Amino acid sequence: MRSVITGTGIGVPPNVVTNEALSRLMDTSDEWIRVRSGIQERRYADPGQGSTDLGVMAARNAIADAGLTPTDIDAVLFATMTPDHMLPGNGPLLQTALGLRDVPTFDIRQQCSGFLYGLELADLFLQSGRYRRVLLVGAEVHTGFMPWHLGWDTLIGQSTREITEAERAENTLTRDRTVLFGDGAGAVVIEAREGDTGLGVIRLHTDGTGAGVLTMHGASFKRRPFVSVDQIQSGETLPFMSGKEVFRSAVTLMPQVVREVCEASGIAVEELDLLLVHQANMRIIEGVQKVLGLPPEKVPHNIERWGNTTAATLPILFHECRTLGLIRPGMNLAFTALGSGLHWGAAIYRT
Repeated sequence: MRSVITGTGIGVPPNVVTNEALSRLMDTSDEWIRVRSGIQERRYADPGQGSTDLGVMAARNAIADAGLTPTDIDAVLFATMTPDHMLPGNGPLLQTALGLRDVPTFDIRQQCSGFLYGLELADLFLQSGRYRRVLLVGAEVHTGFMPWHLGWDTLIGQSTREITEAERAENTLTRDRTVLFGDGAGAVVIEAREGDTGLGVIRLHTDGTGAGVLTMHGASFKRRPFVSVDQIQSGETLPFMSGKEVFRSAVTLMPQVVREVCEASGIAVEELDLLLVHQANMRIIEGVQKVLGLPPEKVPHNIERWGNTTAATLPILFHECRTLGLIRPGMNLAFTALGSGLHWGAAIYRT
């Protein structure tokens, strides 16, 4: 019995935000962003549109793609670091919106590795016989982190006022992070099936000593109050990232764990037909590809169109590879991701 992805879908907001558009709000340019990240554009959600809304869109598409109805789903896994609310989680909100039966929902928080951790949990659920069909969703609305009070609303046509020089200067202080993220969702339906296709070896790792290289200092329940105007104004409610350390960890640890799952599966790295890497930064994607010695055509990417959508990058990429015909029967695929925690891992998938 194997865990097989039988349906995929995505949910993305309509607002396309180009690098040129961002240059109207801060000291940046299309060239500056492309050289450092490979990103050309990303999507931003409308005000009031949350990660549950995008997740519902992706889930409906995935369920339909699997030839099922919502009542066929036995359990839900929702991976996000940008939930609609601090409580409850997105799982029950998605359950209600989809009209699911009284099925359990699990909210998981492994940030950029959320979808990968979700694959492990879905596989365990299915292999145990507890559930037959699991819906796994990765969805993010990062625009909640953005300083919208400093003119970001003009990017999606909510305002026509001119950005002041003071606002432009303040926006520039966080350009190393704010230019990277986009909003979006991806979902898959995973079912238990007989045969030799589906999920194979999965290896997950966590190293909490690296938690400080990618974190958010504000909006913390260690604080009194947990969020304040001072925290917002000082930028503590934006993610903090040590870029050099994240890059070093990513291009070291992801290749290591890909080799780990390949060896445990009895296949050579060069026998992989496709390697689906978390879409955090084009430099990281290319770095992983080169360390593993894989040709570029085996490491597809879409970061140039979506930016970093955190838990949504892998399901969106997998869906697009399917729809483009890049994934065919009899292929060896691998997923890999690294994110805040530090959490990282890899999984083998046989089509």
